[in-house]
Amino acid sequence: MPPHLFALLSAIGFGLANVSVKQGLAYSTPGTATLISLIAHTILLWSAVLARGAIPPVEFAAVAAITLTGLLQPVMRLCNYIGIEKVGPSRAVTLRNSFPILSVFLGVVVLGEELSALGAVGTLLVVTGIILTTWKLEGRIVNFRKRYLFFPLATAVVTAVAHPLRRYALTVSDEPLFLTALVGPVSLAAFIVYLASPVSKEKPLWHRKALWPFIIGGICETLGILSMLAAFSSGPVVLVSPISATAPIWTMLFAAVLFRDLERLGTSAVIGTFCVVAGVIALSFVH
Repeated sequence: MPPHLFALLSAIGFGLANVSVKQGLAYSTPGTATLISLIAHTILLWSAVLARGAIPPVEFAAVAAITLTGLLQPVMRLCNYIGIEKVGPSRAVTLRNSFPILSVFLGVVVLGEELSALGAVGTLLVVTGIILTTWKLEGRIVNFRKRYLFFPLATAVVTAVAHPLRRYALTVSDEPLFLTALVGPVSLAAFIVYLASPVSKEKPLWHRKALWPFIIGGICETLGILSMLAAFSSGPVVLVSPISATAPIWTMLFAAVLFRDLERLGTSAVIGTFCVVAGVIALSFVH
């Protein structure tokens, strides 16, 4: 399959996962959604790996990089699901997908790189989109608190770290299925340790109405990650990143068409979503 189709499937998968999880959060918790998502990830991908009949040879450096990604994955999913619960799937995913701006910021401030005209336009669009997406949320979300924005923005920070690790692992060993599968047990073990620790204040809340939305969300999230890795392994970043960056638009469309009662979006939030997507696409062409 061409890399641009993998990238499109990735964006659609993430969009479906976000709205499905939001539906289940009406009856359960983000922690439960994270646990079920990681279980679905592990079972689905290891079944596919074992169905191939053999574990492929991979370099130690790739395993090390993807293991670090696996340790970050529970943090990323939990923060993402809390953000979806607190501010809605469209806003949470829009803020999450602003992560390329962090790479630009670090490049300019830490490495002393020059900001190109395209980079400046992309940065301006992302910042404008974030402002519009979060504009006057107090009147649109019941019991909204500004601290709720921490969770999708924290997801963006973790994503900014995880994405280069994934790409590096693929450049060392081009085995997207096995490397994505390896993330599952590492993430699941790390999250179970977290739930059992004194730091965790919540326990899984099982509710039959939340079970299938969480399972479907976990499957779609897993297929989204697998499709993204497959796209990066077979196509250039400048082709894959702009297409995968459209996930917020798919999330917004699915929320509006399939689940109209999930969230209320004003004109500013819709414009903000398109600004962030356009900005991320512009930044993906900056080298």
